[in-house]
Amino acid sequence: MNGDSDMTLAFELEALKELASPETVFEDARSWTEYIGVVSEKPTYVVTNFTRKNRIRQDFFSGPRGKQESLEGVKGQFDTDRHVFVGVDDEDEQLAETVGWEYLSIEDAAEAADWTLAASVETEDEDTEPVRDDWP
Repeated sequence: MNGDSDMTLAFELEALKELASPETVFEDARSWTEYIGVVSEKPTYVVTNFTRKNRIRQDFFSGPRGKQESLEGVKGQFDTDRHVFVGVDDEDEQLAETVGWEYLSIEDAAEAADWTLAASVETEDEDTEPVRDDWP
């Protein structure tokens, strides 16, 4: 991003799901942020399952609270120069404005930080059977 390490970075869970490697993104972001975490309207176990599966170590998460309450709480708890919320849609952008956070779409954040979006990773067609050349 811009090398400013005095930053709190929050990802909307759906934004993380759009990344090819959320674990790598968190590792990278830790080198230039002070605090990093995940917020979501989803139940706590959904966020916890995703972060465990992807080996993401977060400094905060929304828990049973909604995104707005979570972002307000994080901003009050983590006193950094910048608070940046990475989201996926106009509602996330409006929320960031409401709670006084900077907003970045996942696409813009990925471009600025050189992260790979899952949609840009080539995948094999699941219906294609492997070709065997040892059959008669």
